Amino acid sequence: MELHHEFTVPVPVDDAWHALLDIERVAPCLPGAVVEDYDGKTVTGSVKVRVGPVTVAYRGTAVFEEQDAAAHRMVLVASGRETRGQGTARATVTGTLTARDSGTAVSVRTDLTVTGRPAQFGRGVLAEVGDRLVSQFAACLADRLAEQAPAPAAAEEQPRERAETEPEPLDLLRTAGLPVAKRAAGLAAAVAALAWAVRRLLRGRRHRHAARRR
Repeated sequence: MELHHEFTVPVPVDDAWHALLDIERVAPCLPGAVVEDYDGKTVTGSVKVRVGPVTVAYRGTAVFEEQDAAAHRMVLVASGRETRGQGTARATVTGTLTARDSGTAVSVRTDLTVTGRPAQFGRGVLAEVGDRLVSQFAACLADRLAEQAPAPAAAEEQPRERAETEPEPLDLLRTAGLPVAKRAAGLAAAVAALAWAVRRLLRGRRHRHAARRR
């Protein structure tokens, strides 16, 4: 499934480029994400996703396959697997930055493949979730870019501290909004009703089979 999003940030393109490559700085703008290690090319971390009462945790890596500073273009390939399950997630994210007036336009194309429980929602719901997440991320990034960056010397003397508390999982139903949540709830209800009907059918067959044996 391919998704396309665009947003703008109120800083020059070079500043936006360096900010997006500062993974530890922008990671808090991604709900449920935790960065464990980053060496300038490969990110190791985890993401927690909540689907109704179920929380799914993914652990994996993301690798910058391309960082073209002249063209302001980056390609990030991320893959993860459920820590307690067989579900997987893989995404190839291509980001392009373009100067626009006094700010920067960011274009993001995502080729996403998801298996397991979150995949039950389908492309439409995941696209709506993606739209809302990108809007939240853009607003958070703009706020962080507006903050005054620390001086290099101060940054060296005081290393950035990692958050000691884990972030809240990304809640797909809450993020998608009420209409999508209703559709997802309807799907869950339909699946539950089908499962109930199958159990009743099998139980009836067992009772009839037992009666014949008597």
